[in-house]
Amino acid sequence: MKKTQDKTARNSIFCLLSGKSYTIFMMFIIVISIIPLAFKQSSPLFSLIDKLATVIFIADYILRWITADYFLNKKQKSFILYPFTPMALVDLVSIFPVFAVFSNSFRLFKIFRLFRSLRVFRVVKAIRYSKSIKLIINVFIRQKEAFVTIFVMAASYILISALVAFNIEPQAFKDFFEAIYWATISLTTVGYGDIYLVTAPGRIVTMISSVFGIAIVALPAGIITSGILSELEQLKTQNIDSK
Repeated sequence: MKKTQDKTARNSIFCLLSGKSYTIFMMFIIVISIIPLAFKQSSPLFSLIDKLATVIFIADYILRWITADYFLNKKQKSFILYPFTPMALVDLVSIFPVFAVFSNSFRLFKIFRLFRSLRVFRVVKAIRYSKSIKLIINVFIRQKEAFVTIFVMAASYILISALVAFNIEPQAFKDFFEAIYWATISLTTVGYGDIYLVTAPGRIVTMISSVFGIAIVALPAGIITSGILSELEQLKTQNIDSK
């Protein structure tokens, strides 16, 4: 009887965690919890927000761990594996600041100042609750081979450009790392102007690097757009089939 009650209770918790209302609530808490990070000065209100958000995140982590078998579908192994899943690790990191929030004595140690900066990980928690972010992640997963190819192309071109520029105009760079830095900002067409080539061959290399940079930077944008349209089309098809 007790086992049945426990299962019913855990099933209710799982339904709560999977519900739309809970998703909206958690998104609201995540947004509210990161507002204090936008201010240098602390205040009683920000401290209260921090404490309430941390309590809610701890409760959310515990509830998800309790219902891990529903999320992972691996029976008893789920409770062992869940803490090591990517989102569970993000959840854990996002509640680390509890040490700095509830105890001022921790602030005496510089190492615990890190816990306050870990609040930024609360933004990552939004991935679980945002369908749009999940859609973009799916695009990256499905098109990972294309993105790897583009990354290899960009890295290769940066290295080649840096080598060419470093040998054509060595006086413009302190070391080869600076040449790589110059090649990277030229490839991305940012061009801060802190390092630039002045000789005719050097300027030709810069122009070629910038032109190729436009093409390489544009490739991921096209892949992402195409992938998003494909994902949206699949979602529409699934919705139609479910009806």
